[in-house]
Amino acid sequence: MGSAPGGPPDDPDEPDRIRRQRDTEPIPRTPRDSGPGYSEDAAYSSGPSYSDGPAYSDDAGYGDSGRGAYLPPEFSEDELSGLRTDAAGMPIGPRRVLPLEDEPSSLVARYLFPTERYRGEWKRHWIHLTTPLLIGTAATFALGYLSGFLARQDVPGLTTAAVIIWFGVMGWVAWQIGDWYFDRFILTNKRVMVVNGIITRKVGMMPLLRVTDMKYEQSPLGRMLNYGTFVLESAGQDQALREVKHLPNPNELYLRVVEEMYEPQAVEARLGKAEESTAEDGA
Repeated sequence: MGSAPGGPPDDPDEPDRIRRQRDTEPIPRTPRDSGPGYSEDAAYSSGPSYSDGPAYSDDAGYGDSGRGAYLPPEFSEDELSGLRTDAAGMPIGPRRVLPLEDEPSSLVARYLFPTERYRGEWKRHWIHLTTPLLIGTAATFALGYLSGFLARQDVPGLTTAAVIIWFGVMGWVAWQIGDWYFDRFILTNKRVMVVNGIITRKVGMMPLLRVTDMKYEQSPLGRMLNYGTFVLESAGQDQALREVKHLPNPNELYLRVVEEMYEPQAVEARLGKAEESTAEDGA
């Protein structure tokens, strides 16, 4: 580029001097007392921490670039219903389970070793007593009518025999009721067990680690009365227990066993929260 007529000649180094002058201009700084997140005691040597900086808010944004502040995810009431818990740490919502017993009964405690964590015990559904109760009712009516008929016929020996038979049937019914009371399905963090018998006690168990498949079946009557049959499949050939009939609340029990098999940490966390709530209430 030439110089103007009559003016001073062009300096060939002038463009480089102007560029160096522009590159070395001082950067304007904002006073420390006017910037957000700084105090008078803050020093550049230590640097401001992340907690001293401006916090994100729902209304904060980054201009027109379209990148807003972080917003927490939103969940519907239906999605949260299965996650909320009550004071005892139990889920509130459609999948509500009954609270666990704190301690095993005396009938069960003798079969648990010290390091085993007790999860619950269940008696069989009352439908298990249908056959004995029906037999006892039918025997009462039939033998009562027979005793009255024989008494009118003046046959004392046969009347006495009918009464003895009735007492025998009632004794068998009472035995079945007692056997139902002592029959328990037990769940721990290590195994499932079935304990039954009044005089001769029978204990069958299956480790949870060996359970390869588990299902429960409900007939139409079972769905109405809330009972079902559990079928446990094991990796071994000989199975101490495979089919357990007439268990109450089969859906709840199924969820408990599956959770104990696949999410034991969740069970421990829920029980720990329940213990903390109980301790706080007692304090």
